[in-house]
Amino acid sequence: MRVIGIDPGLRNMGWGVIDVSGSRLCHVANGVLHGTGDDLAARLLTLFEGLTDILTTYQPETAAIEQTFVNKDGAGTLKLGQARGVALLAVAQAGLGVGEYAPNAVKKAVVGVGHADKHQVGHMVALQLPGSKAKGADAADALAIAICHAHHVQSAGHLTAALARAGA
Repeated sequence: MRVIGIDPGLRNMGWGVIDVSGSRLCHVANGVLHGTGDDLAARLLTLFEGLTDILTTYQPETAAIEQTFVNKDGAGTLKLGQARGVALLAVAQAGLGVGEYAPNAVKKAVVGVGHADKHQVGHMVALQLPGSKAKGADAADALAIAICHAHHVQSAGHLTAALARAGA
């Protein structure tokens, strides 16, 4: 299974692609898209086009995205939500299902604690994806989101199989 993780952002949108085979995780690619342009619409368009190109190039089978973290800056939260909406649109246009995860759930899945800092997340991503080099903190976060999704999909598969065996 190929998974793309997306860390939405208006200026920097991290992305990371991994392959999952059983319990084995393998790094495919990662990077950071930069929203460019003089206004919000232009930035959103560059992010959408960049993510669409990545989806076409790497052909993931499923996607995962971080949920919006609501903070005291309402305007900033709304702008982040718009970048997240563009990412969800690109993923939906590619016909992919998407898992959505809270930042603390991603950190707990990758580091083991829900309040890990970016350095800890980056370190654990590098340990779980040997040979990978994240192209920035946003790319490392995106890889962490992909890893979190892989764990959740595997857990759901095990549960489904167990329920099927119990009913058989």
